[in-house]
Amino acid sequence: MNHESRSYKMFKATNMTFLSLLVFAMVFPYLNVLAYAFNDSLDSQFGGITIFPRVFTWDNFRLLFENQEVIHALWVSIARVVTGTAIAVFVQFSCAYAFTLKGVVGRGAILIFLIVPMYFNGGLIPTYLIYSELHVSNTFWVYILPVSFSLYNMVIIRSYLYTIPDSLSESARMDGANDWTIMTRIFIPLSLPIIAVMTLWTAVYHWNDWTTTLYFVTDRKLYTMQYILMQILKESERVAKLMEEAMIKGIQLTSGGPAHTTPQAIRAANIIITTIPIVVVYPFLQKYFVKGVTLGAVKE
Repeated sequence: MNHESRSYKMFKATNMTFLSLLVFAMVFPYLNVLAYAFNDSLDSQFGGITIFPRVFTWDNFRLLFENQEVIHALWVSIARVVTGTAIAVFVQFSCAYAFTLKGVVGRGAILIFLIVPMYFNGGLIPTYLIYSELHVSNTFWVYILPVSFSLYNMVIIRSYLYTIPDSLSESARMDGANDWTIMTRIFIPLSLPIIAVMTLWTAVYHWNDWTTTLYFVTDRKLYTMQYILMQILKESERVAKLMEEAMIKGIQLTSGGPAHTTPQAIRAANIIITTIPIVVVYPFLQKYFVKGVTLGAVKE
């Protein structure tokens, strides 16, 4: 029979109450945005929306996905996330494995050379000129190649690889295995937690980034969904401002498209579209995420 003191019961009750309030404070804003996204935009202007839509509608999402440019941009974003994440994780893991090898000549000097760009950046104009000279600007590879390597991620992966016993690689070398075999057959299977962490981090970056499109892409066929949604949001704000000015001047406007909705509704639908993939994927990677960060953070 479990006997608990009164003070311990009070502690548990206080702890559960505090954690429940904390969870509510974190979840409520997202549920509120979700309610606005599924609520009629004109009705939302009256306020009072909590976590349930008052007048349910799909119009806010239909307005976005009826645009064929949004659908095409969605496929571009998916291709960018899959390709960019796979290449980046492979490159970073390979570099991290190379930096764990004791026989690499000049390992410390190379690491210092790679650290310098983390603190000193040439700026936007030199970056644009370099991309132009390399002929990657205004191509799909401008999304992939420049961010294939991250020193920060590589260092984290390397810290994790140091937790794997050297005896495993030494025994494999005695059996005739080369570095490629050791990395793919031993280190990668044992490093799934940190690989999951890097996969999540990299995928989130590729999914959310729209500034690369703004700076380096002019071909509309290469526009990502984030950039298209940003344009739609700006357009809805412009139309709303024009309508507000017209109402002040006493002019009647009857226009279609974004005029039938509001910037707030478009913004809510935009947030839901951009966050749903991460919200869906994260629970499946959470156990690897926690394990990967904690195991790679401490070295005995």
